[in-house]
Amino acid sequence: MRRGGGGLGLTLAALALAPAVLAAQRAWVDQLYPYAYYSTIDGFWLAGRYGWYSPMGFTERPEPNFASIKLDAAASTKGSYVVSLDAAAPAYWDGWRVAVSLTAARANRLGYYGQGNDSPYDADSVTPARPYFYKVSRTTRAARLTVQRRIAGPLRLLAGASFEHTDFRELPGESRFQRDRVAGIVRPGEVPFGDRVVRGGVVVDWRDQEIDPHRGVFVEGLVGSGRGYTRTTAAARVYLHPFEKLMIAARIAGERMTGSPPVAAQLTMESSEGPFVALGGYRSLRGYYDARFVGPGKLVGGIEARYALLWSPRLLELKLVAFYDWGRVFAAGESVRLTSDGLHRSAGGEIALAVLRNTLFVVGAGKGSEGAQLLFGTTWSY
Repeated sequence: MRRGGGGLGLTLAALALAPAVLAAQRAWVDQLYPYAYYSTIDGFWLAGRYGWYSPMGFTERPEPNFASIKLDAAASTKGSYVVSLDAAAPAYWDGWRVAVSLTAARANRLGYYGQGNDSPYDADSVTPARPYFYKVSRTTRAARLTVQRRIAGPLRLLAGASFEHTDFRELPGESRFQRDRVAGIVRPGEVPFGDRVVRGGVVVDWRDQEIDPHRGVFVEGLVGSGRGYTRTTAAARVYLHPFEKLMIAARIAGERMTGSPPVAAQLTMESSEGPFVALGGYRSLRGYYDARFVGPGKLVGGIEARYALLWSPRLLELKLVAFYDWGRVFAAGESVRLTSDGLHRSAGGEIALAVLRNTLFVVGAGKGSEGAQLLFGTTWSY
């Protein structure tokens, strides 16, 4: 815990000094805007962002800007919140990419349906006496550092570290999470859980633009070591632009965890851009509740078509999206493999607005076998 606190202090100091250091080198502009949206899980959200960034203008490069510092804050009517401070320099120093983030968040209605690919859902289990039977409240505090070095062309090496503290709180009434704690499936040492992770990997990035790619390929392979477990992740995405206003995106990703991964780690999937909730939710399996399926092994894939209704490339693009997602989890000791067995599938549509090269809003809906979910994101699902 001492080492974690010291790392966090150094990170805060670096973020505090960053504006003075960067301002002396390039032109910077700021932006401030509020926004609101609704999600099936958390109700209405009120959010705001203050950003300070060094723009690229119309330079033909894939990065959204030379560097940026962003403060985001959001709160929902169901008690969830997110506060994050992110500093990123994707193109400030030739051949290097650096990203630092500090996050405090509470997902007050996170899904927990038990563990395993066949964890059951029974609507009759939700009653007035136990309205949160398939939900749990998760609070997270995290500090994350990622450094990437370009080796040749689109090939980069990645190294990073993170400190994270996760706690779970049972909501009123009986719940599946409570049952699993009593049964020892969720072990006593996992709640709360303090994690220290070091990771490394390789990234191959041929995208023409990072925030809203029209064409290209993105491949990554990552290995991370946490407290008592190792996580290995591989992912590939392809972006095609067959017609002027039509873009096709597809992805496949898999992850394997060995050792004794805690439930907090099993609820997420790693990527070079940061961890995301899986399996279930906007970034993994749209149309299913967040974290619907939990397991140390994960397989996820999908394809989507994005058609431009308004088309002023890199200035303003309004797109209509149709998507199809699929995925599953694997139990401890089970090999993670490409298979059609046990896949959970969903489909839906979205409307996306891309402004310039660094702003994207996506709203939509997805439907799986257990109902539908409203969707919102400030990035593409992949």
